[in-house]
Amino acid sequence: MAGATQARVITALVTPFDERGEIDCGRAADLASMLVDRGSDGIMVAGTTGESPTLRPEEKLALCAAVRQRVGGRAAVWLGTGSYDTAESVRLTRAAADAGAEGVMAVVPYYNRPPQPGLIAHFTAVAAATPLPLMVYNIPSRTGSNLLPRTLAAIAAEAGNVVAVKEASRDLEQVAEVRRLLPAGFAIYSGDDALTPPVMALGGAGVVSVASHLVPERIAGLVDACLQGQADLALRLHTSLLPLYRALFVTSNPIPVKYALRLAGFPCGGFRSPLCEPSAEEAAAIAAAVDALALRGTLA
Repeated sequence: MAGATQARVITALVTPFDERGEIDCGRAADLASMLVDRGSDGIMVAGTTGESPTLRPEEKLALCAAVRQRVGGRAAVWLGTGSYDTAESVRLTRAAADAGAEGVMAVVPYYNRPPQPGLIAHFTAVAAATPLPLMVYNIPSRTGSNLLPRTLAAIAAEAGNVVAVKEASRDLEQVAEVRRLLPAGFAIYSGDDALTPPVMALGGAGVVSVASHLVPERIAGLVDACLQGQADLALRLHTSLLPLYRALFVTSNPIPVKYALRLAGFPCGGFRSPLCEPSAEEAAAIAAAVDALALRGTLA
């Protein structure tokens, strides 16, 4: 169980689609393999960046199986299994191990905004559905609910396989409180590329990254510098990537990263509605960031 949380750079994989809008498992496996070759040591399938709300359960499992077949033994493969429905989350989580997942990630339920006791019941039920390690994903800007540190501590105390959190609250005081309340072996991952160094300074284990699609070696170098206490190197790497981080969130994720991948030479198809192509202004901002780092065509 410890193996999955030893990953330091987990790429939140985009979901490639073919010309008919169906998932392209081969292309997903190709992308995952390239990322692992270049520095990612974990792959997150069917997270937000993978357009999880519009993927059917069987599609998520097929993507996971394809990625695991290609990169298994070289990188930890995680599968996003959470939703706003506890019963549905439990069903998908039960199937994750057979699809090759080495860990599962469950997002805080969105839209229905459960209170903290409801979150405890939800996550302990999901955790009980699998022997795999479980990463909790806290992103209040998307879910409408913030998983409080004391709630996370209660969940981890009750469910021993809840071993990590992807913290995307953008609240560094909250990150510090998680570190204070949870045991040393509990892994805290930055859920925001732009906040990786401060999260790691507060005891983080690494990042669940979007930018690593385009600059996996640099993200791996940044995380390693943070882990090794090389503050000057980490600062140089981080500040050089700030324009890219901003461009990748100029509109809803994963629209910018998919567009950037096209420019870098690794097209992954379009989007499932209601996501859509970037506007001309957004596309220009993404292209400017890609060109500033000389990334055009580098993944071809």
